[in-house]
Amino acid sequence: MSPRRVTLADVAKAAGVSRSTASLVLSGRGAELRISDEVQERLKALAEEMGYRRNIVSAGLRTGRTLTIGFVSDTVATSRLAGDMIKGAIEAARDRGVLLFIGESEGDSKLEHALLEGMHDRQVDGIVFASMYTRRVTVPGNLRAASAVLLNAVPKTPSPLPVVVPDEVEAGRAAARVLLEAGHRDGIHLIGAGPGIRNVPRDSVAAVERLVGIREVFAEAGVEIASGTRTADWLPEHGFEATSALLRRTRPRALICLNDRLAFGAYQALDDASLRVPDDVSVVSFDDHPLASWMRPQLTTVALPYYELGRRAVDALFAEINGETTGEKPVHRIPMPLRTRASVTRPRQPEGS
Repeated sequence: MSPRRVTLADVAKAAGVSRSTASLVLSGRGAELRISDEVQERLKALAEEMGYRRNIVSAGLRTGRTLTIGFVSDTVATSRLAGDMIKGAIEAARDRGVLLFIGESEGDSKLEHALLEGMHDRQVDGIVFASMYTRRVTVPGNLRAASAVLLNAVPKTPSPLPVVVPDEVEAGRAAARVLLEAGHRDGIHLIGAGPGIRNVPRDSVAAVERLVGIREVFAEAGVEIASGTRTADWLPEHGFEATSALLRRTRPRALICLNDRLAFGAYQALDDASLRVPDDVSVVSFDDHPLASWMRPQLTTVALPYYELGRRAVDALFAEINGETTGEKPVHRIPMPLRTRASVTRPRQPEGS
C-alpha cells in the first residue's frame, strides 16, 4: 500500500494554525495577512519535514492556471542544431515554477492537430508553436484555444499571435560587413540563394532576410554581388555542387554561404580545386553549426541564438497569459552574434600589381 499523501490540513494541524493561514504561507502569500515571519518559517519547515506537496490541480481550479505550458514543434526536439531552443524554453519555464510539455509533429499536420488538442485537453496555460528553421507557416486553427506564441516562424496570413524570430536582416548585414572590412569589393558570390531576393528556397524567411541585409550593405558601399546560386537544399553536397559549378566558370574572391552546411561543401570544392581558405577565397556563413569551429580554417559565421530564442518565446508567452500585451502583437527579433574566426582575410592582389 502506498503511503498516504500529506495534506495541507495535516501541516496546519501540526503547526497549530488554521488551514487558510497554512495555505497563504505555503503559496507564498503570507505577507497578505501580515503573518509573522516566525509562523511562516515554522510552517515551511514543517511542510518540508512532513513531505507536503502543493496540490497543483486544486490550485489551478481556484486560480484558473495549471502552471503548465506546451511546446509544439516540427522537428526541434530531435534536431541537434535547434535543441537549445527547448533548453531555453525549459529553463525560462522552470524559473516561473512552470512545467513544460513537449510534443513534436515531424511535419505531419494530423499529428500536429492531435498534439495541440492534447495540450488543450490538459488545460495548459499557453503554447509555444515552434519551427526548426525560420519559415512561413500556416497557423493551425486550433492553436488559439489558449494563449500562444510563434517561435522561429512567421504566419503566411495575418495573425494576432506574437512572433519570436532571429534578426536575420541584421545577420545579413554583419556577414557583408565582414567582407567589406577585409577589403573585398569584387568577386563576391552567394551560395544557396540569390543574388535577387526572389531566388530563394520556398517559404525560407531566413534566405530572404539574410539577402535583404547583404544587399543593403553592399549597395551602400557601391559593391555588386557577382552571382548567386540557388540550391535544392542547404546541405554540404549542395554547397559542394554549387561551388564546383561556380569554379568551372570563374575564380571567386569571396563566398557568402547561406548556412554553414553549404560552407562545409564549399570548403571541399575549393580544396579539390587546390584553392585555400582564406588565402585564395574568403568564406563567411550563417548559423554557427557545432562543426564550424572545428573546420580548418575555422569558419567565420553569424550564429543562430537558439537558447535565447527559446527563453524569449516563453517570456512573450507569459506576457500574453498575464494580459501584458495590447493592440498589435510584437515581433521580437533576437540578435545573431558574429563569430569571427579564420576564414576571411584581405583579398590577394593580382601578381604584378
